[in-house]
Amino acid sequence: MRAAVLHEIGQDKLEVLDDVEAVGFGPGKVRIRVRATGLCHSDLSAMSGVLPQPGPFVPGHEGAGEILEVGEGVSHLKAGDRVVVCWLPACGACPACKRGQTQLCLAGFMNAGTPNFKRPGGDVFGFAGTGTFTEEVVVDAGCAVPIPDDVPFDIAALIGCGVTTGLGAALNTADVEAGSSVAVIGCGGVGISAIQGARLKGAAEIVAVDPVASRRESALKFGASRAVSPEELPDAKQQLTGGEGFDYVFEVVGRSVTARTAYENTRRGGTLVIVGAGAMDDFLQLNMFELFFDEKRILPSMYGGGDVLTSYERTIALWRAGRIDLAGLITHRVPLADINEALDQMRTGTALRTCIEI
Repeated sequence: MRAAVLHEIGQDKLEVLDDVEAVGFGPGKVRIRVRATGLCHSDLSAMSGVLPQPGPFVPGHEGAGEILEVGEGVSHLKAGDRVVVCWLPACGACPACKRGQTQLCLAGFMNAGTPNFKRPGGDVFGFAGTGTFTEEVVVDAGCAVPIPDDVPFDIAALIGCGVTTGLGAALNTADVEAGSSVAVIGCGGVGISAIQGARLKGAAEIVAVDPVASRRESALKFGASRAVSPEELPDAKQQLTGGEGFDYVFEVVGRSVTARTAYENTRRGGTLVIVGAGAMDDFLQLNMFELFFDEKRILPSMYGGGDVLTSYERTIALWRAGRIDLAGLITHRVPLADINEALDQMRTGTALRTCIEI
């Protein structure tokens, strides 16, 4: 079986091998034939060591495909079912799930420490307990969420992470108020999805902030009212808010420097939403006086900040109704053999989302 493998954390290239085997099938598990997968920036962060992930590993966590086989005890799925891969399944029994905060369930993270694959040289892990840069993967049945027949695999893959994260940040976490002003810092696939969410909620001004000109141009097509480079943000803040700052600012990069910029561009009493996944040793500094005096709400948003299954269903409904554009997020397509081309497209910012067709 073919899969793209990172041999050591810190390497910047993947090797596509044909001697990889999906392992772990048994009771409560399913085997999935992956048909399409998106490349998310979190995959790059895991490769570089910014996000913790044991290696060697198969990246990818934003995938969709069809069930090949179900293990004992799996009654809600059968061979042939079309599914989206959910890297953060809810167990339904932990304190977070019982409180209704299923996005904070740790069950999925526990899977990350168990190898999903093996090669003649030893065990290979799957990123975030999944690993979708492969032809087949074995995951817990809860990681396989059925999708309707009218949802293409490439669209379903996006729903598996980036779209759910960005839309949810605006719809669930921030609950953007109609008529408000919004700035989104970082306009890749997740940031564009946050822009679409803010538009759905009726934001009057949506400013897209990104250093890459092509991404700024794309942001305007997806609902941003203005698109600026980071250097132009102070002028936009002055022109649109009289220097007060935006009602909502979304940080979709995952770095303390951009989070600090986001904080400074949020008005007093406004809301800063942290969407980007950053490193454990990258610290955001705030002094105690400004934290008290400015009364800015700082809201982290984990996987869209809401129930994942509900978010999937809502996204499909909005897509069907033409209220959000998902196909437009896919700016590039490559076969698995050219996965390193997709990595370059992500690093240079030329792609919003690259679909890897398997």
